[in-house]
Amino acid sequence: MKAITLFGFLAFILVISACSSQSGGDSGDSEGEVTLTIGSWRTEDKASYQKIIDQFNEENPDINVEFKPSKNTEYNTILNTALQSGEGPDIIHLRPYTPGIELADAGYLEPLDDLEGLDQYPEETLAASKGSDDKQYGVPLNISTTQMFYNKKIFDDLGLEEPETWDEFLTLSQKIKDEGITPISLGTKEGWLLSLSHGIIGPAHYGGNEFVDSITAGETDFTSDEFQSSIDAMDEIKQFFPENYEGLGMEDIRTMFFTGDAAMFPLGSWEIEVLREMNPELELGFFPMPSAVGKDPTITTWVDGSYAINASSEQKEAAKKFLQFMTTEEFGTMFTEEFKMISAIPGIASEDELVNSLSQAVENQSTPYMMLVHFAGGNPSTKATIETELQGMYLGERTPEEVANTVQESAKSWYEPLQ
Repeated sequence: MKAITLFGFLAFILVISACSSQSGGDSGDSEGEVTLTIGSWRTEDKASYQKIIDQFNEENPDINVEFKPSKNTEYNTILNTALQSGEGPDIIHLRPYTPGIELADAGYLEPLDDLEGLDQYPEETLAASKGSDDKQYGVPLNISTTQMFYNKKIFDDLGLEEPETWDEFLTLSQKIKDEGITPISLGTKEGWLLSLSHGIIGPAHYGGNEFVDSITAGETDFTSDEFQSSIDAMDEIKQFFPENYEGLGMEDIRTMFFTGDAAMFPLGSWEIEVLREMNPELELGFFPMPSAVGKDPTITTWVDGSYAINASSEQKEAAKKFLQFMTTEEFGTMFTEEFKMISAIPGIASEDELVNSLSQAVENQSTPYMMLVHFAGGNPSTKATIETELQGMYLGERTPEEVANTVQESAKSWYEPLQ
């Protein structure tokens, strides 16, 4: 009897083992469960993404989603190497515009034109991840903005108000400097900070959307007086940067601002939660950049990333379910509240006063981040060119005129309307 019992138990174990070996493949998932990996450069967002994944799993418990970000500066290399080997994450966080579109054109991404919910996005939003074949390859995630953040306490203590003209901006910057406080927390060690800050300052001088429309149509160029004045302004404001600004990077300037050593911080909306985490007592405000040419103030905007499906993924249907979830109002609302960012889904409001104010400014005062949206092509890209040229200017190696001329040469080398 004991022998029979033992034999039956062993047979039972063999059956269970066989079933286990036939389900889940190499991933070790339980029967019927699949695993999706998400690649991104947003290492700081893991906890927030897990909340979103948990929400998705309430209706899709059989899909195990893993958010696996890489370091910001290493993401592009890691992703491109993996894709070239036929590997990579199932769901890919696309860099906006040219870098993401290049992945689509290379055949690494799955078309998404049949995905429900895409018709709610404006065409200019979809354009950030639309391939050269006019197919849609990404679900837009968020609208990023750049503007001048400021420390409300410092402004109140010094009796300063938000400037309404460029001259007022220069005057208040000088007043802050006279009080022994750094007016503008900006360093020039990292080139991307310079194209970003030019994206804030530039429209105040070249005139915003009217100039963007003219240059993208080839009716003017980067040697024009309008654009030259934007480079001159970047040179002019260096007097308000921190000491030794040439050696300061992102971490340095962020620290200067959240500790109260600097009054203003020209950066993006994604910094809101980071700054609040670093200093919960920080009274954070922002203002659109006031015009130097009698036009309306501007907030600089763009679609900052979309999510796509790896064409080599073995879990495309499950990946589509997750991307479908990303088009819903439920996702948009949760994203806005968790990340304190503006959802790309139209009509999503935020309970956060600062984020909501930015969202309203986007509706009324937006101008595109021109170098990213329209001039990120070329090798090196025109966007990268203005970064290195501005770095050279701040090191005293380039004149503002040389900067503008070199940017024009770069754009002319690949952008057909300027040829």
